[in-house]
Amino acid sequence: MIDTLLFDLDGTLLPLDMEEFTLKYFKELCIKFSSIFEPKKLQEAVWSSTKYMVNNLEKEKTNKDCFFEDFQKRVNHDLEKLFPIFDEFYNKDFVNIKDIVNKNPIVKEAVEILKSKGYDLVIATNPLFPKEAIYHRIDWAGLKTTDFKLITTYENMHFCKPNIEYYEEILSLINKKPDNAIMVGNDVQEDIVSSVLGIKTFLVEDCLIDRKSPAYKSDYRGSMDDFYSFVKKLPNL
Repeated sequence: MIDTLLFDLDGTLLPLDMEEFTLKYFKELCIKFSSIFEPKKLQEAVWSSTKYMVNNLEKEKTNKDCFFEDFQKRVNHDLEKLFPIFDEFYNKDFVNIKDIVNKNPIVKEAVEILKSKGYDLVIATNPLFPKEAIYHRIDWAGLKTTDFKLITTYENMHFCKPNIEYYEEILSLINKKPDNAIMVGNDVQEDIVSSVLGIKTFLVEDCLIDRKSPAYKSDYRGSMDDFYSFVKKLPNL
């Protein structure tokens, strides 16, 4: 029985252009670290360490552990001195990115309907960022962190999308089986891959990302308006 919905965040609950978001993110990050790193050097290190984090499947290491393990190898600086700057960036400076996103009011309405019907909700965003950055984006979408049973962040997860282990870990953390859940996302390769486990999927096409390979077929697809209509038809639990 379906009783849980897993939601991607960027491009799904929060409409945005990922390329524009990435450019703005690195602009703000480079400004924050301008007295320590050359912009190109910082971007290369962050990209490389993010790639390492995504590909790492060591279950005893959190994504945060993986990122900074690799990052330390690429920079000639004491991490203990960098951590407070990263923390301040994600707490304060990260909000400067907000001006490139536009929340969709129907998202909040859909979430409220699902809550009223008794469904468990999860933010299943790719856990590449600390919780502060993810909590900011939940707020930008017009939602509350308390709406969700679990929010995946780089502190609490050990795998990233598109690894199937990411979805297995979510199910384990919330004590659910694949046939209890629907994954709602806009990225075919990162979100619809969850169907391999037997999770039902809804592909939101408003900010569609499809690299064509590997190819996955969603159970449902349409705009966020279509998803809203889908939510209204779901039974009460």
